[in-house]
Amino acid sequence: MSAEQHALVSRVVAANPVIGELGERFTAAGFELSLVGGSVRDALLGRLGHDLDFTTNARPDDITKLITGWADAIWDVGREFGTIAARHGDFDIEITTYRSEEYDPDSRKPAVEYGDTLVGDLGRRDFTVNSMAFTLGVNELIDPFNGTSDLQARRLMTPAAPEQSFSDDPLRMMRAARFAAQLGFDVAEDVVTAMTAMNERISIISAERVRDEIIKLVMADFPRKGLELLGSTGLAEHVLPEIVGMKTTVDEHNRHKDVYEHTLMVVEQAIDLEKSHEPTSGPDFILRFAALMHDIGKPKTRRFEGTNRVTFHHHEVVGAKMTRKRMKALRFSNDEIDQVSTLVELHLRFHGYGSGEWTDSAVRRYVRDAGDQLVRLHKLTRADCTTRNARKAAALARTYDSLEARIADLAAHEELASIRPDLDGEQIMEILGIGPGREVGQAYRFLLDLRLDRGPLDADVAKEALLAWWAARP
Repeated sequence: MSAEQHALVSRVVAANPVIGELGERFTAAGFELSLVGGSVRDALLGRLGHDLDFTTNARPDDITKLITGWADAIWDVGREFGTIAARHGDFDIEITTYRSEEYDPDSRKPAVEYGDTLVGDLGRRDFTVNSMAFTLGVNELIDPFNGTSDLQARRLMTPAAPEQSFSDDPLRMMRAARFAAQLGFDVAEDVVTAMTAMNERISIISAERVRDEIIKLVMADFPRKGLELLGSTGLAEHVLPEIVGMKTTVDEHNRHKDVYEHTLMVVEQAIDLEKSHEPTSGPDFILRFAALMHDIGKPKTRRFEGTNRVTFHHHEVVGAKMTRKRMKALRFSNDEIDQVSTLVELHLRFHGYGSGEWTDSAVRRYVRDAGDQLVRLHKLTRADCTTRNARKAAALARTYDSLEARIADLAAHEELASIRPDLDGEQIMEILGIGPGREVGQAYRFLLDLRLDRGPLDADVAKEALLAWWAARP
């Protein structure tokens, strides 16, 4: 490592007193303590955050004693793996005893054994850029696997042979894709070769751990790099097989777009719209994942009509069902599943708008069906335009501008965000002289449709319409 790199980490440590304070506590007690892994990598990249990782020769009991009274809170749920977590001010800290471990070939959980040396601990880590340490007290940058060189080359390599690393912990293959997406780095050829040969090993990893890596990948700055790596190595066949399905839906006669390439473009454009289209937001997993999944129904619905036409009728409905199934398998929450699948199902609805032919009733129904996903639906629909025809793209943008303006205008007068019938359940029962039952629900739905069709009504008008509907029932 260069003197410049050493100086950079020294400046980062000096700028974060919490690191020095912790180092003084351990060295005063006769223990070693090093800033390690991703924290050193991020310090060298100039992006150190408030999540700090340390390693030490102190055992968990010693760690707990040394930070008691200094830390604002302490958690020991990782004690069996040698890790004690703490919070100090704005910093979330993990301190792990040096480890030297062996893995069961059928599990990613190691048989934890404590190690004696820092270098031995670094050698068991996933990638060389995460196998560096900055020893506190002596302030030395330790880099036994040339992580600084790989960092400068923007390259992901494993400290051990990649086959051994991925055999020990197959989740590291997903982490390679995630780090490629987060850092924008390329993955070394021998690492890619090992991932391709060993992709089936990912099946021993729990759905929850795979899900967490997918979330981090999708939320990264360069998700395309990670997604393309999952596809090229075959990992996607095991974790997101729907993406592989889109890669096979390529029309050799160019009668439709490459669905896979189109999807990646939609993801990138959705990311741009997070920051450029009001209301703006930070990275939005629901929007990004909906963009990734929005066309997964196309392979199942592709039909050729004549010699120059291909259709994907109802692919949004099929895609929404497929999205639910995949997200359930990955153990996403019900709320997340509902949000993403709603966006997938509605992403084509706008194309019925034409050049503004929708009635106010149709606009209200669009808002009602989107519910709390309306803002995301605006962005997903805009992102779904990947045409290279500038005139066509501009026309679609103007049309959607028109729809948003109509929604805003109606919302200003009608409280579209919370559309309800003009009479509630108690009023329905009183007017019709009935008790609770399915007839109340039927009447409520009639009044809701009436509200969507005609907008807000006076209570007397709504009552008159309800009585007329009730009298006309079979």
